[in-house]
Amino acid sequence: MKKTDKDFPLIQDIRLLGRILGDVIREQEGVAAFELVEQVRKLSVAFRRDADQAADQALKTLLKSLTGDQTVSVIRAFTYFSHLANLAEDRHHIRRRAVHERAGETQEGSVEVALARLRWAGIAPQTIAETLAHGVVSPVLTAHPTEVQRKSILDAERAIAQLLNQRDDILVRAQLYHSAKDALTPRELATNEVQLRARVVQLWQTRLLRFSRLTVADEIENALSYYESTFLREIPKIYAMLETALGDLPVPSFLRMGHWIGGDRDGNPNVNADTLQHALRRQADTALRHYLREVHFLGAELSMSARLVPITPEMAALAERSPDTSVHRQDEPYRRALTGIYARLAATLKELTGGEAARHAVAPQNPYASAEEFLADLRVMEASLRAHHGTDLARERLHPLMRAVQVFGFHLATVDLRQSSDQHEAVVAELLAVARLEPNYAALPEDAKCTLLMRLLNDARPLRVLDAPYSATTRSELAIFETARQLRARHGPEAIRHYIISHTESVSDLLEVLLLEKEVGLLHGTLDEAAHNELIVVPLFETIADLRNAVPIMRAFYALPGIATMVQRSGAGEQEIMLGYSDSNKDGGIFTSNWELYRAETALVELFDRIAQQHRIRLRMFHGRGGTVGRGGGPSYEAILAQPPGTVRGQIRLTEQGEVIASKYSNPEIGRRNLETLVAATLEATLLQPTKPATAAFHAAAEQLSAASFAAYRALVYETPGFAEYFFHATPIREIAELNIGSRPASRKPSQRIEDLRAIPWTFSWGQCRISLPGWYGFGSGVQSFIEQEGKDPKAQLALLRKMFRHWPFFRTLLSNMDMVLAKSDLALGALYSELVADLQLRARVFSAIEAEWQRTTDALYRITGDKQRLAHNPALARSIRYRFPYIDPLNHLQVELLRRWRAGPGDERVHTGIHLTINGIAAGLRNTG
Repeated sequence: MKKTDKDFPLIQDIRLLGRILGDVIREQEGVAAFELVEQVRKLSVAFRRDADQAADQALKTLLKSLTGDQTVSVIRAFTYFSHLANLAEDRHHIRRRAVHERAGETQEGSVEVALARLRWAGIAPQTIAETLAHGVVSPVLTAHPTEVQRKSILDAERAIAQLLNQRDDILVRAQLYHSAKDALTPRELATNEVQLRARVVQLWQTRLLRFSRLTVADEIENALSYYESTFLREIPKIYAMLETALGDLPVPSFLRMGHWIGGDRDGNPNVNADTLQHALRRQADTALRHYLREVHFLGAELSMSARLVPITPEMAALAERSPDTSVHRQDEPYRRALTGIYARLAATLKELTGGEAARHAVAPQNPYASAEEFLADLRVMEASLRAHHGTDLARERLHPLMRAVQVFGFHLATVDLRQSSDQHEAVVAELLAVARLEPNYAALPEDAKCTLLMRLLNDARPLRVLDAPYSATTRSELAIFETARQLRARHGPEAIRHYIISHTESVSDLLEVLLLEKEVGLLHGTLDEAAHNELIVVPLFETIADLRNAVPIMRAFYALPGIATMVQRSGAGEQEIMLGYSDSNKDGGIFTSNWELYRAETALVELFDRIAQQHRIRLRMFHGRGGTVGRGGGPSYEAILAQPPGTVRGQIRLTEQGEVIASKYSNPEIGRRNLETLVAATLEATLLQPTKPATAAFHAAAEQLSAASFAAYRALVYETPGFAEYFFHATPIREIAELNIGSRPASRKPSQRIEDLRAIPWTFSWGQCRISLPGWYGFGSGVQSFIEQEGKDPKAQLALLRKMFRHWPFFRTLLSNMDMVLAKSDLALGALYSELVADLQLRARVFSAIEAEWQRTTDALYRITGDKQRLAHNPALARSIRYRFPYIDPLNHLQVELLRRWRAGPGDERVHTGIHLTINGIAAGLRNTG
């Protein structure tokens, strides 16, 4: 490869990190271990890149012959190489972005491009600012059992990423300055390499696996690490960029973070009132310590003397209120004021979290009652600086701090509460039975439930009987509601705003939560007399049936007397509805899931447009997306632009889950770019409305494709005898369930029914065996059925599908995502996993069906798009696969071999450890398996 090739720096980084890793293995494990790893690497590369069949056979023979210790050593080597390759790719992504920007080329998905398009469309900056004033863009971090990386590993990798960045800076400086100073460059590079080597040694000597199951507290700490590295500093930069681009118009804080960790109880018995309190306490600690650090550094920077620069009267009063009496700072009003602010923040930290500040120039005192009070003090300082030629001083640190306070407050992120509807029903049933109001609430028909619940919501009296012996479930659920009320009062109303109801299947599911809110004082008044509730009740529609019932349920809910006026009075008159991508996919397959989500969104917007004619209520969609395409994953920018016309309207929330959080947000610069894409896409989807309404012919075709795809998918997954047995043998699902990678069980119930399995380990398992079935299965049959439809011209049918691909973003994005899944899949490796199924007839029956549908789907994509090769329009990912997959393939081969040994028994703990290490390595290599 030539030095002028744009990928040359990436290859250099990969080779550098690979060489360092090889040196570390040779030193730590010995020459024989290093030579074995090299032999495996060369054979895998020869097969993957040159289709060398002899190399493939030699590789399989070699891997099967390894001892337990050799196997673990090889797995660790290739797993760590995948981790290091990720870091090199991230660095190259940033590098290429910088090259394009220096050349004056704008990048799709950036705020810069979005604003340029808005200017070209004649949309004024004031209009953009007003749109943002009513906007909400909120990534919501969730904890799920696919985040396989330990925080210790993530921290070491962040350090390596910083060193790669430093190395780039050294090389760029050497290119810019051709002078004697360049003599430093070789020495600097050598020092940098020594530091890289130290971090790689740290990685090699740090265990990849957890010995104990991850707790909710651990998940909270993992999530908070991204705030310290990325969100607290990068989000204010996005706001600064927007304000500059809009001519210094004020931009309201529309981009905020959300969390499920600590409040999501659905299927997780480890989440309760204590974890909710702990989550908010740790979030407050993270926010306040960031503010304390920034105030401390401001004290060093704002050293202006009142003898040289005047200040405003308000600034003088702020300085006078400070308890700082040092004679050395008597003429330094900003420093005196900041000492007082620091003391108040330290007292706030103590009050909200029990923690102590790192420094104490004066004793903590007079805590802030709210983040707004703290912000008011900062505004006094900012106004004084601006009035006396100090704007440049404010811009560097004070402005980002002020924005951080506006965005993160004293709560850091909004914690959502979530629980399954059947749990609410059980609590309400017990409350009613103990109160002798209804002995068997759960057995009532839906109409009777709604009538009873409405009567109770219009009764000011509580349901609870003093000192009654309620069950542990009821006590725990009520404690969550009570704790939420206390925490909102303590940390502010933004701390907890949403209550999500999983498995919403009826109107009574919504009313039950309102009744529980009323029981603890979160709902005030009665529905017939000016009621308002503090939490937005968010129905979550998950399965295909739920999505089809979404509009009838919401129509009936808003038809109830008092509901619309209650929502209108409550906060900003917002109704949020969450759509579940994971369960709908597991229920009906990739195409039907996406089509039913599209239909549900469109119908819900039409419904709420009618409701808004009488009541000022705004609808916001909350997209429950995962990392894999089968769970709604894929590029966020394209996903938002592919939403049905009129469904974004400046408002969107979406979940970020699994390894996707680490891949998107571990690196601060990449984190900022990913956040930018959310803002850019939301602005474009709202103001440019790039998605034109699809034609009736497009909708009719999608409906037919969906019906045939659904039938094919259900025929395999739910109607093929023994399919569950095949799945549990041909994938590492059982071993994944044993891994200490999440606080939540893999199944909702202790069974091996596909229906009871969580959608996340379902997709995770298919990704591990490289088939990724949830991301494509059924589409090929759907296309074949549509084209060969009786009485239709096949050429005309195909022409229609091609037209849909060219002109309908929904269809084009879905096919692009399937293309990506198929590119990352490998049917030959999937066949190896099928050999783990002992029943030969079952193996043949299921895998032949998978193989046939694979071919149909591959052919369908080619016929519609015209692209013979996968990722024809995604060269970056194609490049990644070309360099990365030779190092993932051995992990798959070894995983199959170890699964075979482990399941044959008796258990060898090294084999067990090896399996878990392969799960980690494959997940790291594929990156979006969560």
